[in-house]
Amino acid sequence: MTPTPPSSPARPVRHPAAAVRQHNVIAVASGKGGVGKTWLSVTLAHTFARQGQRVLLFDGDIGLANVDIQLGLMPDRDLGSVIAGRFSLADAIMPSEAGFDIIAGKSGSASLATLDQPAMSVVRDELMQLAKSYDRVIIDLGAGVDSVVRTFSAVAGITLVVTNDEPTALTDAYAYIKLTRMADRNADVRVVINIAPTTREGERTYAKLNKAAENFLKYSPPLAGVIRRDDKVRDAIRNQVPLLTRHPTCEAAEDVEGLMNSLLRAPVAMQP
Repeated sequence: MTPTPPSSPARPVRHPAAAVRQHNVIAVASGKGGVGKTWLSVTLAHTFARQGQRVLLFDGDIGLANVDIQLGLMPDRDLGSVIAGRFSLADAIMPSEAGFDIIAGKSGSASLATLDQPAMSVVRDELMQLAKSYDRVIIDLGAGVDSVVRTFSAVAGITLVVTNDEPTALTDAYAYIKLTRMADRNADVRVVINIAPTTREGERTYAKLNKAAENFLKYSPPLAGVIRRDDKVRDAIRNQVPLLTRHPTCEAAEDVEGLMNSLLRAPVAMQP
């Protein structure tokens, strides 16, 4: 009887390295979808790029990726083609007119959404090699705390948890903070309140989340910034144009610039 030869994987099998947090990597996360996480990732990347920094935006929302859609791009190479072994991660880098590079995800692919963790860890390690060539790498994570989200958030020097004043969004943001801190008590987790009616209201929303974290986790995640509700954001997304290109002086744009400045003033500590 002739034995059946083993099937060859699409990508070379490599043992993933242990996760080490990188000081120039920012993960943008949320417990719940629909809070503006991807829009914030795009706008924050644009803000850093306008300061002359070399920025890479990685769409890590596996299966529901839409960074390219918000930017009006049609990439020939995306994370799906990388995982399939057709291109390297470096080959999938695409420059944007906004002045930063992106690696697009693969929207609507169930096979990517269920990809095993070792395979995603290999992609993560390749991303960290690319990070050495950039001033900032921003990872747009998927909503929730699945294995893919945990794999990529494990290398972030700073994790921004985006939420708003909806009770379910606050509950899910708290759950994300709890699980992240359980996995690594040294994780630098900061809160961004998005779509706030006013800055003061956003600060009140943060106070509710912070009180729960202090009471039950004995941890106070700092407030990184408040982004006010602004109709200009919807207009920019609808027209697939970055907010800072279409409405550079609107309130939301000012708030994201303030968020960037807060990150520059209080950078994450370098890893030993």
